[in-house]
Amino acid sequence: MSGRLLRWVGTGAAVGALLAATPSVHAAPGPDGRPVSKLLTDLQDLYQKAEESTETYNATEEKLKKQRAKVTRLNRGLTKARTSVRDSRGEAGRFARQQYQGTGTTQFSPYVRLLLARNPQQALDQGHVIGRVAAERAAAVKRLVGGEKRAAELTATAKRAYETQVALAARQKKERDTVQGQLKEVEELLASLTPEQLADLAKAEESGTAEAQRKLMASGALSGPAPTTAPSRRGNSALDYAVRQIGKPYKWGAEGPKSYDCSGLTSEAWASAGKEIPRTSQQQWAELPHIPLRKLRPGDLIVYFPKATHIAMYLGDGMIIQAPRPGSKVKVSPIASNPILGAVRPDPNSKAMRDYTPPKLPRGAREGSDAGMATGRP
Repeated sequence: MSGRLLRWVGTGAAVGALLAATPSVHAAPGPDGRPVSKLLTDLQDLYQKAEESTETYNATEEKLKKQRAKVTRLNRGLTKARTSVRDSRGEAGRFARQQYQGTGTTQFSPYVRLLLARNPQQALDQGHVIGRVAAERAAAVKRLVGGEKRAAELTATAKRAYETQVALAARQKKERDTVQGQLKEVEELLASLTPEQLADLAKAEESGTAEAQRKLMASGALSGPAPTTAPSRRGNSALDYAVRQIGKPYKWGAEGPKSYDCSGLTSEAWASAGKEIPRTSQQQWAELPHIPLRKLRPGDLIVYFPKATHIAMYLGDGMIIQAPRPGSKVKVSPIASNPILGAVRPDPNSKAMRDYTPPKLPRGAREGSDAGMATGRP
């Protein structure tokens, strides 16, 4: 199913369908003589390169978050260990001073004291106290030695963890610079186009998306024997959240509440419904249960492109809610606006609602470009 869908939709929202349907558009020359169809393909190539770099950046960022938490946890443990060592040293020092001053022991062993004592029972009691003090001294020394060993181990572990954190931060910066450089290429190419050429590109995208959507819906891929039209309770809550974000700007790396990238929108929507899911589109595709398209229900997530670099939320009736790419806003789009890889369901064991009412969409919910993601962090 996924392979057929990828062929139907195609790179850049079915450029092949566009070439056959709109010859006057695809023949129009670009700034360097390239036809608009070639410009569209080149833009999609740039988008895909940025997507791949972005996924690498996202994975590194998630690792860096976990590493920072680990370093913080180790540092807290190290502080406690050092406090324990300090207390143990103080206790051991107190016993040492008592022994030196002769206030903590007797000059004779408990056995000799028992032989010389006028009151054997008193001697036995004193011997018990002496033994207890000796045991306390031994325990204090043991705590000191163990605490110093633990502190030394934590010091070494914390140092390695911090070095890993520094390396991840450096890698993240390098990957961020790579993505920003690729986005700059997109911006420069778009800046070189005339308003007429930009209009032709928009028309090309719209035409390709419409053709891909028509083929997908006609194929029956979304209409199984008993299609589910209602979400689960949590799916409905996640969908309501996504609908409320319609119109907010796409921003690379954003997780709300003022702006989103595509997986920032889906992860935050499901988090608002009480279900934590992975942050990136690739992780969501890899870790969440897969479902066939014919079983889609609102709230499910649609994953796009061969490397799972874009994701959206299924609205129903062949439509999705997505944060498409930089310069766009969260919007409603056709499900075939990008090449579909498959679908996942964050709550596979939840039953569909019986009293579901589809959400009311705000005005202008479908306005803007549908073609996907691309430059932003998935």
